[in-house]
Amino acid sequence: MRICSLLPSATEIVADLGLAESLVGVSEECDWPPAVRELPVVSASRVDTTRLSGVEIDDAVRRAVRDGNQLYAVDAELLDELDPDVILTQNLCTVCGVSGEAVGELCATDAEIVAIDASRIAEIEDGIRELAVRFGVPDRADEVIERMRETIADVRGRVADAPVRPVFVAEWLDPPFAPGHWLPEMVLLAGGRDVLGTAGAPSFATTWDAVRERGPEVVVAAPCGYDHARAAREATLPPLGCRVVAVDSNAYYARPAPRVADGVAQLAFLFHPDRVDDPGLPYVELTT
Repeated sequence: MRICSLLPSATEIVADLGLAESLVGVSEECDWPPAVRELPVVSASRVDTTRLSGVEIDDAVRRAVRDGNQLYAVDAELLDELDPDVILTQNLCTVCGVSGEAVGELCATDAEIVAIDASRIAEIEDGIRELAVRFGVPDRADEVIERMRETIADVRGRVADAPVRPVFVAEWLDPPFAPGHWLPEMVLLAGGRDVLGTAGAPSFATTWDAVRERGPEVVVAAPCGYDHARAAREATLPPLGCRVVAVDSNAYYARPAPRVADGVAQLAFLFHPDRVDDPGLPYVELTT
């Protein structure tokens, strides 16, 4: 089986299923496990996010969406050369990766195009099972999912009778985006309540004034695609009257992959450090 993954979360899942050697190509954003960085890059964003600020990225994305332009480029010649049996992508978010429809529009391929979408943690598990069955290793899905559930169950047990902390997880910083999909669920599992986000629903733009009015005790800077260091650098936030922490969203929050369970553990530590040990994930304390 020759697999081309144009989605970082799918790449992680394939590797967790023990199938990393079946990957023949990836997207520019695929970086876990580290060995996949050596694979041919088949797709890349047309917006150079490494050189632009958060507000410039937001403006560029909004213009592209408004004008009906594709946000991602696919190297059709390389894809043809790699000759994959399956191409993994998604249809949930045009900003997060190449959609299945876009792959068909940008290049001609005989490969099966499989979209893996998730809006809740249970659907992340469904995606793991789907790929495991499709690639002939169904038992491995049980192992991956059980590890996720064990991590989350341990956290839930520790915070079960703790006061629920009002928090805000910022999926973007300028403008701030209230979290959607699985992120509010992660907050809930960790003993918190996101003051604006709704589990299973899309994220949406808001204002820092609206965030402040909701009175969060903790603000988690988790801009999509950023690690903790970049989030900290770009978090020039107004005074919010609460603790602000920058986390590695790229690895543990923004991707619908098994490592979201580790993100739940980190959130629980940030919300309830008297009950939950530091899982050792990177974060930066900020001042506003």
